Amino acid sequence: MYKISTKGKYALLIMEDLALGEPDKYIPLKTLSHRRNLSVKYLEQILIHLSKAHLVNGSRGLNGGYKLTKLPKDYTIGEILRVMEGKLCPLGDFENNTVVSQGSRDFWKGFEEKINEYVDSVHLDELAKKNKDFIGYDYCI
Repeated sequence: MYKISTKGKYALLIMEDLALGEPDKYIPLKTLSHRRNLSVKYLEQILIHLSKAHLVNGSRGLNGGYKLTKLPKDYTIGEILRVMEGKLCPLGDFENNTVVSQGSRDFWKGFEEKINEYVDSVHLDELAKKNKDFIGYDYCI
């Protein structure tokens, strides 16, 4: 079965972090790296993909970093995941998949449609709000 990669999962987390920031201010790469305990190099790989897809803007210099290109409510989770994962399809290419019988193609196609329908119905602001509401409930002993 298809799994979302670590880069896809971290891309969502980074986009949540950016969504919680001030819209006009850049968040430094080192700050984002520290928040998620990721190496700067690994984070740069993710941000390059997001930047090429025009989901984030990057700026160098003293007040540089990254910020969203539009409001969090204008991003779908599907849009973000597709940048990192490509097509969200549980079995890949249905047409050339010899393991799938002709009779079960409709099932798998419907499954793919439901996955895409769901990820396209959830917006970044919703995830960011849930994350923000949860902060403060993490107890360590």
